[in-house]
Amino acid sequence: MTGVAKNTVVKLLADLGQACWEYQDEAMHDLPCRRIQCDEIWSFVYAKAKNVPAEHQGELGYGDVWTWTAIDADTKLVASWLVGKRDTEYASIFIRDLARRLANRVQLTTDGHRPYLEAVEGAFGGDIDYAMLIKLYGPSEDERRYSPANCISAEPRTITGYPDPEHVSTSYVERQNLTMRMSIRRFTRLTNAFSKKIENHEYALALHFMHYNFARVHQTLKTTPAVAAGIAKYAWTVQDIVGLLDENSGVSN
Repeated sequence: MTGVAKNTVVKLLADLGQACWEYQDEAMHDLPCRRIQCDEIWSFVYAKAKNVPAEHQGELGYGDVWTWTAIDADTKLVASWLVGKRDTEYASIFIRDLARRLANRVQLTTDGHRPYLEAVEGAFGGDIDYAMLIKLYGPSEDERRYSPANCISAEPRTITGYPDPEHVSTSYVERQNLTMRMSIRRFTRLTNAFSKKIENHEYALALHFMHYNFARVHQTLKTTPAVAAGIAKYAWTVQDIVGLLDENSGVSN
C-alpha cells in the first residue's frame, strides 16, 4: 500500500509513539483539573490469555493487559494513563503518577475496584475528595456475548473528604473507553490487529492520546482538551505531531 517495507513503517510508528509519550510526560504538569474520573479498560497483547504458552503465563505482555486512564471532567483532558495489570501494584503506580501532575485538590471518582482504595490513600492521603461509584450488574442473557451486562444500580460511596454528590460519576471516563475502542483497533474485542509486543501497544496509546489531547477538537468544547487545560495554545495538526520526531533528533522543523 505504501511502497515502504513493513518494518520501516513499524519503526516509524514506534519512534513517533515514544516521542509522543515523552512530550506528554513533560507537558502534563501543574494541571488545573478539579474533577477527575478513573477507570480501567481491557485488551490483550501477544495472544488471548487462554492461548499464552505455559512459559509466559502470568508475565506482563502476554495475554490480558489493562489500560488505566484518568480524564478531567471539565476539559476532557486524559491527564494520565498506564498499561499494566489490574492489581494493587499498578493501581498505586497509576494514581501516584496522576497525583504528581495535578496543581489543585481534586474530586476523584472511580469504580468499585478495591485496589484504588490503598492507591488513593497512598498518593493523596486526606488531601482529596474521593468517592467510589459501586455498580451492580444483572446476569448476562448469553455468556458468549461480548457486550457487558446491564447495570441495574449505581451506589455512590464517599471514601475521603467531601465529594459533591452531583459530580460523583464515571460517565466521561467510560465514554473515553468507547472512544479508545473505536479509535484503536487493538482494543476491539474480536481483532487480529492486536499488538505482538507490549511496547508497541504502549506506543499506539501514546499516539492516540497525543492526537486526542492536542489535535482532536472536542465537539462540546469547540477546542482541544490541551487548549482547554492551558497546556497548549492552539490545536495541533498531524504535521505538528510528526514534527516531534525532528525535535527529538535535534533537527529543526
